Amino acid sequence: MAAARRPAAGAKPRGGGGGAGRRSAWLAADGSKRWGEAFFLLYTPFWLTLCLGVVVPFKLYERFTELEYLILGLVSTVPAFLIPLFLVGKADSVRSLKDRYWVKANIWIIIFSYVGNYFWTHYFFTVLGASYTFPSWRMNNVPHTTFLLTHACFLFYHMASNMTLRRLRHSTAHLPQSIRWLFEAAWILALSYFIAYLETLAIANFPYYEFIDRDIMYKVGSLFYAIYFIVSFPMFSRIDEKDEKWNLSRVAVDSLGAAMLVTIILDLWRIFLGPIVPIPESRRCGQPGLAWFQSI
Repeated sequence: MAAARRPAAGAKPRGGGGGAGRRSAWLAADGSKRWGEAFFLLYTPFWLTLCLGVVVPFKLYERFTELEYLILGLVSTVPAFLIPLFLVGKADSVRSLKDRYWVKANIWIIIFSYVGNYFWTHYFFTVLGASYTFPSWRMNNVPHTTFLLTHACFLFYHMASNMTLRRLRHSTAHLPQSIRWLFEAAWILALSYFIAYLETLAIANFPYYEFIDRDIMYKVGSLFYAIYFIVSFPMFSRIDEKDEKWNLSRVAVDSLGAAMLVTIILDLWRIFLGPIVPIPESRRCGQPGLAWFQSI
């Protein structure tokens, strides 16, 4: 009778694994990463509703000065750093701060989004014909508010990417490696373009982020913007995805590496394909230099 009650060879044990064998293929195996992804996704409706559900439809921005725009950015982004300090997940309760996934995710994204704003925004000026006209304190001619809001946006995009990539990898695990890579590359390209297009469309009602030709920006400019995510989605997803846990220095170096690769691709576009619309002489960038070396 005792032998009859033993599990069959190769059967997965039940009970002691805490339900790991039945865990959704969408969720991370690491408890800290699982909690961090869930937190950032659940946090997204707060800042999204504030910006696109309150400020834009009620045109509150018409009365905003530099200070109000800065406060909007801070209110949207700072809680992503503060809330997890007090609302601690079960897996994080036994880890030091530097080992928690939400810390690593914030560091990776803040570096990547900082480089994106400080440098790559000038490609939007000189290649895509975009401009910011709302009142704002600026750094390198880029509004401080966009530095902050980009961080919140990119956290959401990358958590969504993490979960969908994980699900795709689970579904294609039985296929040959070359086919798996093909599926993954196609999904990353499609998701990157979709998110870039959707963001451009979502802020269409905000009149102080302007384009010379908005229709071209939707179709072609979204592909240019998607380059950010074509690089960042697969690189970011690697953080604590397997048994080896990343330290903060590796997180920072990886983010900087992703940022450098995006920079190279964007500048190759600028040199070999050029602007997607006619750019006024005052906003053009000399061919030998980089986009942000122009006189501002």
